Parts: sequence; C-alpha cells; structure tokens
Amino acid sequence: MLSYPWTVAVALSSVSSALAASSISYVSHPERLEFVKEIFQRSWDGYYKYAFPNDSLKPISRSYMNDRNGWGASAVDAISTALVMGNQDVVNQIVDHIRTIQFNQTAQGAEQVSLFETTIRYLGGMVSAYDFMTSSAMSYGDAQTDAAVILEQAINLADLLSVAFDTPSGVPINNLIFNGPAGPVVDDTQTTNGLATIGTLVLEWTRLSDITGDPKYAELTQVAEDYLLNVRNPQVGEPYPGLVGSNVNVSNGNFVDSSGAWTGGTDSFYEYLIKMYLYDTDRFAVYKDRWIAAVDSSMEYLASSPSSRPDLTFMAGYRGYGKDNLVFQSQHLACFDGGNIILGGLVLDRQDYVDFGLALVNGCHDTYISTYTGIGPEIFNWQDSKLAPNATNNAPAPSDYTDFYEKAGFWIPSGDGTYQLRPEVIESYYYAYRATGDTKYQDWAWDAIQNINETCIAGVGYSSITDVNAPGGGSKIDAQESFWFAEVLKYSYLIQADDAPWQVSADHDNTWVYNTEAHPFKISGKPI
Repeated sequence: MLSYPWTVAVALSSVSSALAASSISYVSHPERLEFVKEIFQRSWDGYYKYAFPNDSLKPISRSYMNDRNGWGASAVDAISTALVMGNQDVVNQIVDHIRTIQFNQTAQGAEQVSLFETTIRYLGGMVSAYDFMTSSAMSYGDAQTDAAVILEQAINLADLLSVAFDTPSGVPINNLIFNGPAGPVVDDTQTTNGLATIGTLVLEWTRLSDITGDPKYAELTQVAEDYLLNVRNPQVGEPYPGLVGSNVNVSNGNFVDSSGAWTGGTDSFYEYLIKMYLYDTDRFAVYKDRWIAAVDSSMEYLASSPSSRPDLTFMAGYRGYGKDNLVFQSQHLACFDGGNIILGGLVLDRQDYVDFGLALVNGCHDTYISTYTGIGPEIFNWQDSKLAPNATNNAPAPSDYTDFYEKAGFWIPSGDGTYQLRPEVIESYYYAYRATGDTKYQDWAWDAIQNINETCIAGVGYSSITDVNAPGGGSKIDAQESFWFAEVLKYSYLIQADDAPWQVSADHDNTWVYNTEAHPFKISGKPI
C-alpha cells in the first residue's frame, strides 16, 4: 500500500519526481536479449516461409490468414522491432516487400479495411521505419533510398484512407470498402464510430504531415479529434470530467452514450492525449489538459480495490455517472493504463501519477502470477471493497472461483481466459522500469516472456491459447497476429536492453514517442 493518498500535493510530487529521475540507472541482460531475438527469428521464419506476403501466420496448420487487408501486416508491423534489434536481414526482406504493396487493392475476402487498424499497423510501421532510417541514432544500410520508398508508400496509403473523413462532421467512418471500380469508399451503413477508432489516428497522421510538410493529413484527424476534446453534448458524452462515452455520431460529432473505461474500444484515445503533448508540447497543450482531467477523474472515481485483496488497485469501467454505474471488470487490453499514467507522470513531473500507475502495474502483474500458466487472462472481474457487497453492480465471485478470488483478488469469467499474444502487461512493466530503474520489472517481464514462450509455442511459430488457468493453456487457437512482432517482442527486448535514444527516459530528454502499436516516432522539433 502507498503511504499517501493519490491527492498528494503537486509541488512535493514534482520535487520527488525530479530527484528520482536524476538518480536512475539501467541494467542490460544480454542473455535475455538473445532469448527474445531467438523468439523473434523463429516467429519470423515461420511467417516468412508459410504465410508471407499475407498478413498473419497460422503456425499449427502452417498456413496464413488475411485478417488485415492482405498487404503483409506482420511484415510491416515487424519492421521497427527488427530495426531496434539490428536484424538487417529481416529489415531488407520487409523493405523489399513494402516496395511492392498495391494499397489500392486488398486480398480476396479482405475487402473491408479498418481505418484504425490500418493506421496503427501499416501507416505507423512505415512512418516509424522512415524516422529510424533518417535518424543519426540508427546505423542502417541504404537509408536514404529505402526511406524515400517507404515514405512514398505511406503517402499513397494515407491518400487512399482519406476518404474516411468525408462526412458531414469530419468524424471518420472506420470501415472502408476497397476493390471497387471507384476506389475506396466508406461503409455507409455505419452511423457511429468509436472513441478509440477516432482518437487513435492523430499521432500517425500528424507525424506524416510534419515529415512531408503537407498539413492535410494532420488537419483531417485533428478536426475529428476536436469532437472528443470538446464534447458537444457533455450531459451525455462526459459523465466524469475528462472521461467520455464510447461512440460518436458521424453526422454531428455528438456522443451517443455515457459508457466507457480504459479498455478495448476506448483505451488508446486516452493513451494518445499525453503522447501528443509529449510529441509537441506547444501545439498540443490542450491534449495534456484533457489527459490530466481524465486521469484525475480515474483516480477519484474509477480506482478500485478487490474485497479480498485491498492491496491491489484496478480500474473500473462505467455506464454513466455514480457508484451504482461502475463496472468492476477489466481486460488485458486495459493493462496498458499503468504504463501510460507513469509516462504522463514523468512528462509532467507528477509523482502521484507515477505512483498510481505503478499501483495499476502491480495489479496487472497479479493477474499473471495467479494463473496456472503465469499469463494473464483476456478479461477479469472483482468485487469492489468499498461498495456494498449486495449492490446490484458488485456481485461476489462465482462459487467455483471463491478460493481463487480470495488469493488472487480477481476471477476469470467463463470463456474469457484466453491469451491472444497481447502486449499490454509487458508494456506497462517497461514504463515502470524506465521510470524507476527497479530491476524487479525486468524480472517480471522475463518471467512473462518465458511463460509465454513455454505455453504459446506452437508449430512453426506462436499461437493464442484458450485458457490461461489450465495446464498447457488449454488448447491452441492457431493464430499469430502481427502485433506479436510489433509489441510483445519489442517491449520484451527493450526492457532488457542498453539505453538508447529511442528508449523512454525518466527525465525530460525523450526524443521518441511510441504509437499504440509500439512503433516509435521522432518527437517534433528534436534533432534527427
């Protein structure tokens, strides 16, 4: 338990944070780095032999799936990780592939294109590769030629995707249909778009504008973002200061509900608020203010401790204002929240934010160490320690999970014990380590990747599993998604690695910021 409340004085927090940052040192573990690089190579070799140039590997059946447009999502998503690892052979293979992608056509059966997923994986991967290849911090072969090709392809893709913003409000429609005679068109059956799928475009598209000098890409996403930053109907759309609903009407930009959380569908909107401020503190000060409002409300209203484990902290969801509308359920996807709040604490010199983030990281760590496999579940529930135990929204653990809940502080709803090769817990370990220098977070990440390797290794790669609380993870799902390369293996590598310019800094000297797919971008105005 922390020795002071979340509302600790800002002035004292700032002093504490500054002193802590100045004394942090980091430790490299070469043997762990080699282990992660071997996992990356095994995953890549299986993908390259049996799935390339399609999107994702089915490692058990030694086949592929085109779950992300058929443009080779795993290849493009892997490029920044291969660059960080210094894997020039894989980088060369990916660059050769990027040259050939015809972004105006999708694979058969993959005609529906997600603006959000395509932005964070493809556009994000290419913009990051361009930044690396043109940076003095990276030793790379034919950097200028390859960077020019990649930038041209990023522009081609953004131009095709731009049709999504052609709505009465400027709020984009997420789903596009490719392969038609007129080129990409919007799925006009959609009348709403989600918070994350609107609010997780601005970093990638703004960076593209800054690289090219063409403001149109940034302007498209920033018009849409304005409806999220300045809620037009706060009585519905903003039940708590800074915490908003989940879905927006694309015709007028109004929120259509009052539900939300730091979970899938809403999560990366909040993530990008502080990251946009880090990217450019002058242009995006209002993003910082909105992030502060969201985190302050989260600390006041959503922070929750399980009745059986008051030492743990989780973050509830909500279906409107008030304690009776809280939802005591979270997700592996939400476990990025600790890392994001730690980052904000570092950027703003707010030790209270860092400490709250560390508490959330500790809670997510418990979801890993409490299961049979040592891996956390897709979804977990708990009973809040402060709300009445007979409240309609505060049910106890099911009878078959009573003993588990008493020890672990959470239970896994039926059918929700999957692990889909997700990165968020290791991602938050990474931020916790970079903020504190405490090597226990390296050890936690090391334990996690070893358990994932042991449980999820399958066929010629790695597979999702059905039950983290069963021997062997239950059964395999035969899917190795692209974010395995982009996120899980990158964060598992970075947390054990030497310091480098692209590593997150506990001081005010960051020169890179990571998108939600863990692709690093150069911060605006910092020397290349």
